Parts: sequence; structure tokens; C-alpha cells
Amino acid sequence: MNQRLILSSALASALALGLVGQASAQAKEKEKCYGIAKAGQNDCANLSGSHSCAGQSKADMGADEWKYVAKGSCVNMKGMTEEEAKAKAKK
Repeated sequence: MNQRLILSSALASALALGLVGQASAQAKEKEKCYGIAKAGQNDCANLSGSHSCAGQSKADMGADEWKYVAKGSCVNMKGMTEEEAKAKAKK
């Protein structure tokens, strides 16, 4: 009985480690895309510092607001990189 418990625990641990590795790989395949978030749908703090949390944007498509998107899809969504958003904010 103990061997069966040990074996099933080891198998469950191995499977869990595989899922954690897969989740971190998926997280790396995301990028911040500025200027595409609708009001209240941003993912975190904005560049201007007027708020520090997700869901607090006040206007649609604010240049300093961002959302995580699949890597490489930001350009297709007419979004900006962080550097582009900072440059636009300086103008």
C-alpha cells in the first residue's frame, strides 16, 4: 500500500513540474502592447503613473495603457512597444 502511495505521489509531482514548465514557457510568449486597452481593461499600472493597478484606465486606447498579448501580435493590433509609447508621451 505504501509503495503505491509513494509511486502515485511521485507521478503526480512529475506531472505538476511539467505543467509548471509549460506555463512559464507560455508566459514568455507574451508581450506588453500599449495603446490597445479599452477603458477598465488594462493589465496593470500605466506609464504616466496616474494609477497602479489593472482595470483602472479611464479612456479607450490610451497610449500609456497596456495589455499582455501574444508575442508578435501587437503590431497587427496597431499597438506600440513600450519605447514607442514613451516617445509618444514626450511629444
